[in-house]
Amino acid sequence: MSADMDGHIRPVPDGGEVRVLVIDDEAPIRLLCRVNLEAEGMHVTEAANGAVGLELARNDPPDVVLLDVMMPGLDGWRVAEQLLEDSNTRDIPIIFLTARAEFRDRAKGLDIGGIDYVTKPFNPLELAPLVRQLLERLEKGERDELRAEKLTELRSLMESE
Repeated sequence: MSADMDGHIRPVPDGGEVRVLVIDDEAPIRLLCRVNLEAEGMHVTEAANGAVGLELARNDPPDVVLLDVMMPGLDGWRVAEQLLEDSNTRDIPIIFLTARAEFRDRAKGLDIGGIDYVTKPFNPLELAPLVRQLLERLEKGERDELRAEKLTELRSLMESE
C-alpha cells in the first residue's frame, strides 16, 4: 500500500499484476491494448464508452487508465475530469490514448491531469513498458516531475514546428 500526499491509500503494483482499464469506443483498439498488455502479464478490463469506464474505475479502481478522448456521449476529457474529481479515483494515473494529436489537445490532456498522452496510431509493443515505467515513477512520488517533463517535451515540439 502507498499513501499519497493527501493521505489517500492505493495499492501499488510491487511486482504483482498491474491492472489496466482501457476505455475506448473502438473494439479493435481495445483488443490491441488487451492482447499486448496481457502478453506482458497485466490484467486488462475494457469499457466501450465513458460511462461504463467511470463505473468500472469507481467500483474496482485499476492501477492505470488508458483513455480515448473522442467517444460518443461522455468523451475522454469529461471522464478524466470526473475521475480526478472523485476522491476514490483521483489518484489513478490517466494515459490519454487518442487520435487527437494537435498541441492544444496534448496540452489539454496534461492540464486536466493526465500523466501521458499517446497518439494513434501507436506501437502496441510500447504500451506495457510505458505503463510500467510510469507506475514506477509514480510509486517514487514523481508525479509532478513526470508531468513537468511531458509539458517540457510538448513545448519543445511546439517550438520546433
